[in-house]
Amino acid sequence: MFYTFAFLSFGQNLSKILITRPIHRMISQVKPLIGVCQLTCKDDKDANLVMSSSLIERAANKGAQMVFLPECFDYVAESKHKTLELSETLDGATVQHYSELARKHGIWLSLGGMHEKGPRDDPGRLHNTHIVLNNSGDIVACYRKTHLFDVDIAGKLKLQETDYAIPGRSVSAPVSTPIGKLGMAVCYDIRFPELSLLLRQMGAEILTYPSAFTETTGKAHWEVLLRARAIENQCYVIAAAQTGRHNDKRASYGHAMVVDPWGRVVACCHESGADVALAEIDLECVQQVRTEMPIMQHRRTDLYGRLPPDTQTDDATTDEDVYMFGDHAVTAAQVFYKTRSSFAFVNRKPVLPGRILARIGPQVAPLATVSRSTDSSRCFCT
Repeated sequence: MFYTFAFLSFGQNLSKILITRPIHRMISQVKPLIGVCQLTCKDDKDANLVMSSSLIERAANKGAQMVFLPECFDYVAESKHKTLELSETLDGATVQHYSELARKHGIWLSLGGMHEKGPRDDPGRLHNTHIVLNNSGDIVACYRKTHLFDVDIAGKLKLQETDYAIPGRSVSAPVSTPIGKLGMAVCYDIRFPELSLLLRQMGAEILTYPSAFTETTGKAHWEVLLRARAIENQCYVIAAAQTGRHNDKRASYGHAMVVDPWGRVVACCHESGADVALAEIDLECVQQVRTEMPIMQHRRTDLYGRLPPDTQTDDATTDEDVYMFGDHAVTAAQVFYKTRSSFAFVNRKPVLPGRILARIGPQVAPLATVSRSTDSSRCFCT
């Protein structure tokens, strides 16, 4: 709340301040700017990085606080063998390059769908992983695509994502960013409104669907799906996109866009070619739409139930899981206890003698009392 002040003069050295009526909107809130990118990626990772870097720089120079890249921003390969061969872990060179870009430009990045190398016990498949980096280049959230695209439209399209990808096992809670609370999804997830509704219930103000929609499905459904998710959840929807011909087997629809909570397209890239579109994110608009039409209050959960967030996550801890503790990523190897609403983990840098957890290989040993650690690289403090 803001107040106006009146200054009354009493001689040369004395003045009196009177506080007058409160003003709620004396100064309008600055709306954060975002950039939504459109790429034509191929199997040349270096060339793809150069293309993305130029769009990120362009958006940053115009004042964008966050830039969104599409699914397959790292590469689009022609074969399953090549797709698996080019995949990386989250600490690989690709993420490192984008971390450097985030630090260099002081912006947040949404890396819409990286080919993340699968676990060692399943080397023939990978994860389609959406990553959010903060302006220090740190990973603050990860989401692994849960709905995989297996479609066979006679004479037009056949794509089996389950041939090489592992479906994600959990929904990521919306992450707080400079532009608002961001709900993470990937491409085909947009066809499943339960996911977007769950993210809205968990506090999302913005939904993001980085995609590589095919030309066939894009022409028919792309814009209408994005606008539907925005309207029914009263959220901004940000959808970075692949566009054009990637190789002899695959082409994408493009039309990266931003939709506001009323269903209006407020930014859109050109029909083809690499591009970045800029849009302001007005969270006051989100609040206004939700206040004037409070659809969440009108839901008849007594008839059709409610999607409870605490039952939508998987209690099991797997080697590929990543958990967030504030701004810090915690790997599954560090987690030794997990419930539906919490997890406990060990630190990599013990600083005091006493009770510690000793890590030997991938396993965490029982608690032990020691007087002094001689090899701190293999120990964790409780």
